[in-house]
Amino acid sequence: MKRKFIFITCALATISCWSQVDSTKLSLKECLTRGLKNNYDVQIATIDQNIAEANATRANAGQLPTVSTTAGYTLEQTSTSSKNGSNKTSSHNIPAQTLNARLQADWTIFDGFKIQTNYQRLKQMKTQSEIRTRIELEDYVASAATAYYNIVRQQVRMKNMRASLELSRERLRIVSERYKLGSASRLDLRSAEVDFNADSTQVLSQQEALIYAILDLQEMMGAAAKYYDGKGFLLIYPTDTVISLLPCINIDSLEQKMLQANSKLLNAAAETRLSELDYKAIKSRDFPYLKLSAGYGYTHSVQNSSPTQKRDNWGGEIGVTVGMKIYDGNRKRERHNALAEISKSELTHKNLELTLRAQLERLWKSYKNNQRLLGLAEENLEAAGEHHEAAQERFMLGALSGIEMRQAEQNLLDARESLLNAQYNMKICEISLLNLGGQVMQLTQ
Repeated sequence: MKRKFIFITCALATISCWSQVDSTKLSLKECLTRGLKNNYDVQIATIDQNIAEANATRANAGQLPTVSTTAGYTLEQTSTSSKNGSNKTSSHNIPAQTLNARLQADWTIFDGFKIQTNYQRLKQMKTQSEIRTRIELEDYVASAATAYYNIVRQQVRMKNMRASLELSRERLRIVSERYKLGSASRLDLRSAEVDFNADSTQVLSQQEALIYAILDLQEMMGAAAKYYDGKGFLLIYPTDTVISLLPCINIDSLEQKMLQANSKLLNAAAETRLSELDYKAIKSRDFPYLKLSAGYGYTHSVQNSSPTQKRDNWGGEIGVTVGMKIYDGNRKRERHNALAEISKSELTHKNLELTLRAQLERLWKSYKNNQRLLGLAEENLEAAGEHHEAAQERFMLGALSGIEMRQAEQNLLDARESLLNAQYNMKICEISLLNLGGQVMQLTQ
């Protein structure tokens, strides 16, 4: 038994030391800031946003003229044969050369408002890309903050389990001394050993859960298995030692912010606007178009068979084209489908709003319920602490059995765990509520 006790103690000491070596502490703000910079999903969303911004130009919409230039050179060799009565004439392999160059400009002045609609659509796509980037950022912040406070929870749980282990260790020492003096039975000793081993196993398992929680956060931060700060590979531990809760949340204010600033609702509204612009682009076919063209060219030709062997031509022209598509066969179908897309996007927006309202209501009820559970857990912890102190005094006097003492220790650990779970669940509700209200980015400030 003594060797097993020494082995478990050494294992726990080794894990404790290992958890402190090669580690660094970061606050929630620091974790989120570094994660927003390194997370790959966030980087991809930012690239998509940059592409959409680069596309939102008048030139891409077709509002600006196009200017092109061409040049060419042609070499020909011809043979001819002709007959006029009895007279025959022929020529063979007569060369001819032509050199030309041209500058051409084309500009669509009016295309039934299609060009203006295209430009509005590109700007709307830019806005939507910004909203989607915001969605990615907010979802990341919510997930990373949840992972951060999960580490805090695992650390507090580890602290509680170590405290329980120390109680088991002390009880084992006391029972061992009593056993040596003959005032405790071998059954009491074995029972204390079993409890100590069980608590030791819990601590070892909790250490693994803590490391896994740390690695989950570091993966979100784009740090793979470990974070590298230029000096070496480090495990990240939070600076927070307790789960801090917000003072209060106003449901009415939060609902108003959700309807105004929720990024998913904004994205749905942007989809509706795009559908309306698509319909407007189809209607532009009902109008005529006006195009302007201008060009300037130069041609140099050499014809050895011609009396004028060399000729140079140059000059410019300008033209205006007016036209209108009277019938193309697909206009009615496309207009019908475009109107259907508008209706669908509006229904999607309403359905999303309904879903978010229901989600807000569920989260709020869960928040208030956990708030009540937190108050009960605090009262229960106080009662469990007083009961444990009284039980420990009786145990020291020999008036309480080891089984009853173990039950008092377990009640204290359970009370601490209930309080911790209530705090963590409330924190998750807070983060989710802030995300619904479009306010979760304030965690980075």
